[in-house]
Amino acid sequence: MTKEEKQRRYWRSNLRLVAVLLSVWFVVSFGLGILFVNPLNSIKVGGFPLGFWFAQQGSIFVFIVLVIVYAVRMARLDDEYENEKETDA
Repeated sequence: MTKEEKQRRYWRSNLRLVAVLLSVWFVVSFGLGILFVNPLNSIKVGGFPLGFWFAQQGSIFVFIVLVIVYAVRMARLDDEYENEKETDA
């Protein structure tokens, strides 16, 4: 496999990861906080409606978790492709 093919595979993996994480964030922040707020408001969390909670705190917590997931996955991806680069040298 050439260096350019490895770079394309790395970039494709990176874009796939970003797309998945952004999709999760969109579903949580827009879907649960705006679109499905009325059904979720029938459930209470700490005395507050669940839809309100997702709109205010839930999407922020999910965003922080997604940043951590991205950092861990990218570190693994970097290690994987760095190891491939070292074996080719």
